Amino acid sequence: MATTFRASEHQHIRYNPLQDEWVLVSAHRMKRPWQGQVEPPLLTTVPRHDPHNPLCPGATRANGEVNPYYEGTFLFDNDFPALQPDAPSPGPSDHPLFQAEAARGVCKVMCFHPWSDVTLPLMSVPEIRAVVDAWASVTEELGAQYPWVQIFENKGAMMGCSNPHPHCQVWASSFLPDVAQREERSQRAYQSQHGEPLLMEYGRQELLRKDRLVLTSEHWLVLVPFWAVWPFQTLLLPRRHVRRLPELTPAERDGAPMGSEAGANWDHWQLHAHYYPPLLRSATVRKFMVGYEMLAQAQRDLTPEQAAERLRALPEVHYRLGQKDRETAAIA
Repeated sequence: MATTFRASEHQHIRYNPLQDEWVLVSAHRMKRPWQGQVEPPLLTTVPRHDPHNPLCPGATRANGEVNPYYEGTFLFDNDFPALQPDAPSPGPSDHPLFQAEAARGVCKVMCFHPWSDVTLPLMSVPEIRAVVDAWASVTEELGAQYPWVQIFENKGAMMGCSNPHPHCQVWASSFLPDVAQREERSQRAYQSQHGEPLLMEYGRQELLRKDRLVLTSEHWLVLVPFWAVWPFQTLLLPRRHVRRLPELTPAERDGAPMGSEAGANWDHWQLHAHYYPPLLRSATVRKFMVGYEMLAQAQRDLTPEQAAERLRALPEVHYRLGQKDRETAAIA
């Protein structure tokens, strides 16, 4: 007797048309007991200002420079940049198996806020808007000199971030990185074949299907992609065609909870942001990309639909604010 396929019970592979790759979905593996690594609890208290923290206002950084006593965002050159504007070229290769090309660019750090004990979701809308405006400005500035500007935030010790102060990085490069190349190629091919941007049609389809939507507003969609690799990966999309951050209207900027931003000056490109939380089952159990993922292809356990349902069920109040409310009630 043939068994009826159910995505929540039966393994299958899903195609990612944006990055031209496949992911193995094995939702039944969520039933196995967990005996792997458990992360320590998050820090409950972070000093609002630490004079020894190199990202705080007035602090001295590793290169001896002293930060201004900034009250909003603060953008500065990375003291240990992965890209420099004047790096020499490696020259021609003597064999096709040993190719190297020039890599030049600029790396910057942007602090979101003068306080170390806040993150973007704990900031006010005007404060977040100031960050989005600063992102758009630096994108415009560096985009005039380099073909790719990548804004990203490594948030939390679990993601390798050693400094809790709210900040992100901005890397501009003389070359198009691998992921950007795949996304550009896929979106260009889709537009050529179908006459519209790939992510515009994808957003419309997700609005119709609804089961992977997490949040919707007048200007934005937040969803767990059909092809998501990380358990609670989300994709942020504008509801109209926007190529780059500087093109966002004031209203769109007010409601833009951006993460790792990807925008480009091509008509087939749609501005979008990726969120890749490393969590698997809880705040202390994370997903590791090892073994099969490193040697074969990406694999996930719970389905994107299950992940979206769990995200929709979460309270809108930030967990740290909710914890303070409970503590206040207990004291009262």
